Amino acid sequence: MVETKAEIRLPTHELRDDIPFFTRVLKMRMDMIYPADDPTVAVFSGYGLRVRVEKGAVEPPGTLRILSDDPDAFADGARILTAPNGTRVEIDVLAPPLVMPDTVHSFVVRRLADQAPWIIGRAGMHYRDLIPDRLGGSIIASHIRIPDGGPVPDQVHYHTVGFQLIFCYRGWVDLVYEDQGPPFRLHAGNCVIQPPEIRHRVLYASDNIEVIEIGVPAEHVTTIDHDMTLPNDVVNPGRSFQGQRFVHHQADDATWRDFRLPGYQSRDTTIAAHTGDVAGVHVVRRGQGLPVWAAHDSDILFTFVMDGWMVLKGEGRDPITLRPGDAFVIPPGFATRYSDPSEDLELLEVSLPGRFETELRDE
Repeated sequence: MVETKAEIRLPTHELRDDIPFFTRVLKMRMDMIYPADDPTVAVFSGYGLRVRVEKGAVEPPGTLRILSDDPDAFADGARILTAPNGTRVEIDVLAPPLVMPDTVHSFVVRRLADQAPWIIGRAGMHYRDLIPDRLGGSIIASHIRIPDGGPVPDQVHYHTVGFQLIFCYRGWVDLVYEDQGPPFRLHAGNCVIQPPEIRHRVLYASDNIEVIEIGVPAEHVTTIDHDMTLPNDVVNPGRSFQGQRFVHHQADDATWRDFRLPGYQSRDTTIAAHTGDVAGVHVVRRGQGLPVWAAHDSDILFTFVMDGWMVLKGEGRDPITLRPGDAFVIPPGFATRYSDPSEDLELLEVSLPGRFETELRDE
């Protein structure tokens, strides 16, 4: 069996000054040093890293980051150090806490006809940003498509998030999740939530698959898990992942009820109940009665037009006709009216939190 190693080379002017720093301060192991009479090269290893410090090397000193679950105890409380050879050393938290930015509220309308660019992202998927200002970093909403179906070059991974939704808009996709049993097919009209740090993998997609993905906060870390194979041996569909349970909502099993807005019906995906009201997700269609003006007190209220059309009226704003692929965000306290809905209108509404108050207003 062929053994292979990799190392990072750093320069030095005087190796004897660097040896005690790397071994005593950074607590790395010295694996190699030569020549014996006047050493010019030393190799240190530790924390999954192999560093070659070489006298006369032409590279810049660079930066090393050492991550610890107790960074203040690592180097007597120092969080930034400079090695004798000039290398900057940053001591930081191994698993930083999830930071939820305060929402910067705004009225946002994003239309497919505006031709926002599709960006090629992870695993070759195409992304269209549905909330350009991301409400101050509090949320990201993406329209994602895979033009050519087939196997998806994905790996087992997880996200450090507060909330994440995958809604299948067109086509279908095969997915597999930690503790949820064998792979399954997510069909158009159905959705899943990915609780914080649940391991999962995208396996196979139909041609022209399209999904809507919601992530809170907007910037969150995706971590590849090289050690887990899915499906795993444990099946525990009721497991709680940081207070949230996995949901696979299927439209065929759903019940339509009156929506919070007159003139509309909705099917509740049960996501509010499974997340402790962190978020709520409804699919909305035309119902009985006439639409009215209304305002809400939800921190975030995002809506995506899946089918049909409607006219969105906002106080002090020109009416906007919305069609499939369009999206909008209504800030709290801002009065709107969902007017002139077509018979086939279908909306996806995502709220954070899951439960909030709606105030109906007179004309």
